[in-house]
Amino acid sequence: MKTAYIALGANLGNPKESLRKAVEKIKDLEGVASVEASGLYSTAPIDSSGPDYLNAVLKAEISDEISAESLLDRLLDIENQLGRVRPAGIHNAPRVIDCDLLLCGKEEFSTPKLELPHPRMTERAFVLVPLVEVDSSVEIPGKGKAVEFLDSVKDQSIIKLFEARDWL
Repeated sequence: MKTAYIALGANLGNPKESLRKAVEKIKDLEGVASVEASGLYSTAPIDSSGPDYLNAVLKAEISDEISAESLLDRLLDIENQLGRVRPAGIHNAPRVIDCDLLLCGKEEFSTPKLELPHPRMTERAFVLVPLVEVDSSVEIPGKGKAVEFLDSVKDQSIIKLFEARDWL
């Protein structure tokens, strides 16, 4: 087994319900042994427009046989099932669901499809705060402990709305 960390976000439709459905679908994936969720946070869009986002991070124990690319394909399929639309030419468009693979085991690599660790994860409070909540000892391969980056995002607005037990 290896540990994968997945960031979830949504700011269109019913974001809380979309995140809940995404968690259920991730739990049901073949090879996923367990899923633990952070609390639910509200954050302003970064490099985007639209309403505030709801964000959370999942810690998932997955089979060693599931590659990072395969897991990403499954996450993209979940996005499609939940109605994610990617408008051509619009970077960071508002969305009904976003499932980003942050870390998968200790893997470090870059392909046109996937970069691990996620390249901007240490720059975003909406990733770091729930990530450290779900696992305070998580290491970002090649960078260090996630908790060490919290100070660099302290000026980004993030508001905890619910504990995990209260939104799932």
